Amino acid sequence: MTDQVLTLIENGIGRIRLNRPRAIHALTPEMCDAINAALLAWRTDDAVVGVMIDHLPAADGDPKLSRGFCAGGDIALIANSARGDCVEAERFFHLEYRMNHLLFVYDKPIVAFIDGIVMGGGVGLSLPARYRVATERTVFAMPETGIGLFPDVGGGWFLPRLPGRIGAWLATTGARIDGADCATIGIATHYIGSDRVEAVKARILADPLGMGEILDENVEAPPHSRLMDARADIDRLFASDDAESIVAALEADGGEWAVKQRAVLATKSPQTIKVALRQLIEGAAKPDFAANMAMEYGLACAIIRRPDFVEGVRAVIFDKDNAPRWNPATLADVSDAMIDAIFAPLPADRQWTPLPELAPNLTEKDA
Repeated sequence: MTDQVLTLIENGIGRIRLNRPRAIHALTPEMCDAINAALLAWRTDDAVVGVMIDHLPAADGDPKLSRGFCAGGDIALIANSARGDCVEAERFFHLEYRMNHLLFVYDKPIVAFIDGIVMGGGVGLSLPARYRVATERTVFAMPETGIGLFPDVGGGWFLPRLPGRIGAWLATTGARIDGADCATIGIATHYIGSDRVEAVKARILADPLGMGEILDENVEAPPHSRLMDARADIDRLFASDDAESIVAALEADGGEWAVKQRAVLATKSPQTIKVALRQLIEGAAKPDFAANMAMEYGLACAIIRRPDFVEGVRAVIFDKDNAPRWNPATLADVSDAMIDAIFAPLPADRQWTPLPELAPNLTEKDA
């Protein structure tokens, strides 16, 4: 057991409480292990009727350390491994994706309170939940193209299933959206003010079987979604699955919003912009979530061996100069053959598989 995440049973609710406030609760392999172990144990425990996922505030009450649900995965671990033999990075991805899949197929209701920053690994931890509660403090993003990665942890499944071309926009630009946006487009199932969240949690803990009804009774109408103001532009200018065509559309439009998006895309890894767009096409066609995660594991194993990931982490996370030297440097230099190689299936003995405790004929619930 690790103190980085607390797992306990409270009056019939299995609680998963992230506890790395100084890292905005970024996931480590030990945390994923602990979450998987708890979920598997609760799955066959009749005393557990539901699961609640949230984060603990900083022990000293520092608001700067209480600003996030989960900012992602342990990027430093992955990058350090990628500089060498990639073994630890691959182990982490394999473990984390098993957690994502277990959450997705879980047959007991799960509620995730995404109050604060929810990015990368935090998205993978929360979007599979049946209920996802956003607040005015929610900041949602899949920013991976900015570090030469790709929107993993299920992004290939969830993003293409968002309305219109919102998924393609989020995947390529890494744009941040708020709680109102999340509620409006279905990333969140409920919107509740942060000042009422603890009372709602207490009610669920007092009446575990009433989880869904309690959330419905306490839902609030979200504020105006600024994302909706840009929806027509997103659908029109990000309509193509071809990165060069998106850039051409933005440049041809020339409006303030389009110019801003073009500038944002210019800072991202050209290679992983193209990977993300194809990932969403492939993910939309997958028959189930497990197939998507197997694809994403293959992508992860390929991407970390290419130069952009280590360089992106150097520029954004380690050195913080925000001046990555991408290789290839332009979209035109990223060939179809390069993308095909990244998407090539892994050998059978290296492929991702769900947790062995899950029955092979387990029926997945709808997304």
